[in-house]
Parts: sequence; structure tokens; C-alpha cells
Amino acid sequence: MKQIHQRQEHTGSYYAATVTEITDYPVLEGAKTADVCVVGGGFTGVSTALTLAERGYSVALVEGNRIGWGASGRNGGQLIHGGCGLDKIQEKHGDGIADLVWDMKWRGNDIIRERVAKYDIDCDLKDGFAEVAVKPKQLEWIDDFVAARRSHDAPETYEVWDREETRDKLGTDAYHGTFVCYRDGHLHPLNLCIGEARAAAGLGVKIFEQSVVTDIEHGARPKVKTAHGHIEADSVVLCGNAYSKLEPKHLSNLVFPAGSYVIATEPLSDEVAAEINGPDVAVCDLNEVVDYYRLSGDKRLLYGGACNYSGRDPYSIKDYILPRMLKVYPQLQGVRIDYEWGGQIGIVLKRIPTVGCINGNVWYCQGFSGHGVSPTHTMSEVMADAVTGTMERFDLFADERHFRIPGTQWIGNQIIALGMLFYKLKDKLV
Repeated sequence: MKQIHQRQEHTGSYYAATVTEITDYPVLEGAKTADVCVVGGGFTGVSTALTLAERGYSVALVEGNRIGWGASGRNGGQLIHGGCGLDKIQEKHGDGIADLVWDMKWRGNDIIRERVAKYDIDCDLKDGFAEVAVKPKQLEWIDDFVAARRSHDAPETYEVWDREETRDKLGTDAYHGTFVCYRDGHLHPLNLCIGEARAAAGLGVKIFEQSVVTDIEHGARPKVKTAHGHIEADSVVLCGNAYSKLEPKHLSNLVFPAGSYVIATEPLSDEVAAEINGPDVAVCDLNEVVDYYRLSGDKRLLYGGACNYSGRDPYSIKDYILPRMLKVYPQLQGVRIDYEWGGQIGIVLKRIPTVGCINGNVWYCQGFSGHGVSPTHTMSEVMADAVTGTMERFDLFADERHFRIPGTQWIGNQIIALGMLFYKLKDKLV
């Protein structure tokens, strides 16, 4: 039941270099109490804490490093509806939950947009997320996206670009067509996470950073223990992800770490920025192993992709990612790369977060498989509902049976890497 790691500051990312505020919440010392103790200062934990505080609960949040330290503060910044394996859940439970599932797909986007406005969070939020077809066959997927919108009478906040229009708007010959949705978008994820934490603290949430949880003592009121203190609460919500090692009896071998990497160019001129992304949308290809990119608020190109499942970081992130960027945008040859960074994301084999409850009062939610900005906010509301007694949406996820691979600490990443080799080969097929 122990989690041991060294306390750390943020990685050297573009996001960490451009935060609107540097967090400095205290280390947990001594005995504290709360209605709910949340473990983990990423999107799931911070958003769950904020949701509960908005409903009037006293909340304490414990983070082992800094708010947004993990994948929540390092990712591509894409605000994408869906995620959470909701289509698979609907297949299992039938069309009777179709409307509920459709609403859940968009709920995370809505929560984020509402909070950015309500709490005045400066996170460079922009509209527009484009999915691009690298192969002609992927145009069929775009047809499916349109059909799904029409089947739900969704507002037509989307466009379809043919190859010529794609070339004109994105400045590359790499794609055969595009589906762009303006209900989705992109943002500065670390500033969003920090802004939500500030909002939570303003509502009375006690936040503790650099406070690694070492143990959880179960009971009628569990105790969350750190090296210098503990928090006793009616309920605990575990919101760790790739880095969490708590509750191994229940949670080990369910979430696998994978490396995710991004580079950021120097600020581009207005002319170059307009050439390669005139609409200023986030872009992601439709391959199984995706590349993605977007312009930052100061017009840098942030480019990521080629997720690494081997368990080993590349020797040079720049050398790993830059050739992929130049394949799409050869006109950027010679542009300076100012930042390169990476970290671990939590992969679940079924691509559905692992959700459940231990001993009736220790709840958990983890494993967003690299698509977590919006879905973490959806699930934070699901978890807050469950902790306070509303189980409808929670039960859909808790009912899922997840695969365990024994010996994950020795061979888990090798097994995942072997599986992803299949998808990489599949991407190469026309």
C-alpha cells in the first residue's frame, strides 16, 4: 500500500516556463480532517475537489509534487470531447443509454468552458480541433463523424475540408481531408489545472503539495498518510494515474505507463503561422499511433506524437519528434526548437478508465490513455456524484472488467510495446 518516489518540481516544458502563477501550497504537516480527501493534483483530482467544494463539502487535496506535475500539465493541450471508452460502454449496455452517453461525451468540454469564464482562468482557450486523414481510407471515418452528429441533431459546429481546402488552411500536402469541430478546441493545460486549483482553494479546499502519500489506513474514516502528517476523512478519492502505486492489491497491473513527448519551436512570424495553421486549430491525425500539433498563444508550433510504449525515454526528444514535424512541414526546416519535454501517461488496455470503490469509502479513477483533458473533467463529476450518493454514471464504469497482466513491473511495457507494433504496422498500410 505504499507509494515511494522523490518529490519533484515541474519538467522543463513550454508550459512550465509560461505559467500564469507558480504554486506554492504548503507541505502536509500534522493531523487534518475533511469530508473528502483527494489524492492527486492533476485534472481528475483538482476538478473533483473543485466540484465537491462547489457543492459545499470540505475537501483536502494532497499532491506528491506540484499541481499539474504529471500528464495534466505536460500534454498536447487538446480539448476533445468523448474519450473514456463511452462507445464501448454503450455497446455493452445498449441504445437505452445513448442520450446519456452523448451528453457525457461533451460534458468535460462544457465544464472547462464554464470554469474558464466563471473563475477567470487565463489558459489560452481557443475553439477548433481538426482530425486529418493521412490515408484516403480514413475519409470514411470523417463520414462517420458527420453521421454521428446528424443522428443526434447536434448543432453544426463543424466543417469538412477536402484535400485542397486542407492544403490551403494547414499549409501541407500530408493530408487527404479534415473534419474540424469548433465545440472542441485547445488550451494551455498547466495554466488550466493551476487556475482550477486556485478556484478550489478560494472555496476552502486545503491543498498540500510536495506531500507524497505513503499509506492509506482503512476504516470508518480512512487516514491518508504522508511523511509528516495525515488527513482523516469520511471518503478518499484516488486520482493518480501513470505514477500512482497506491492500493496495489486492487489497482496493480491495470494501468501501464507510456512515454509521451512534445517539442515547441521558437515563436513563428505571423506569416508562417498563418501559412501552416490559418484557422488556429489543434490538429491530430487519424492513425492508430497519432501525431498532433497546435499553435501556442505566442505562436510557437507545439508538436507531439509517436507515443513510446517501451518504458524507455528517447535519448533526445528533439531528435525523436523533429523529423515527424518536418515530414508534415518541410518549410520549417531550420526553425529553432526552444523546448522539448515528456512524461508518462496511463494506458488502460480497454481504453476505459479504471473506476471503483474499496471498502465502501476509498474511491479511485485513473487511466485516460492519453486523452484526458476533457474526459478527466467528465469523470471528476462522475466521482463527485458517487461520493455523494448518486451512482448512475459511476456504475457504468465500475461495472467494467479490466484486464490485468501479471508481472507488469517486469514485462508489462514489453507486452504493450509488442501490441502497439501491430498498430504501427497497420498505420503504414494504405
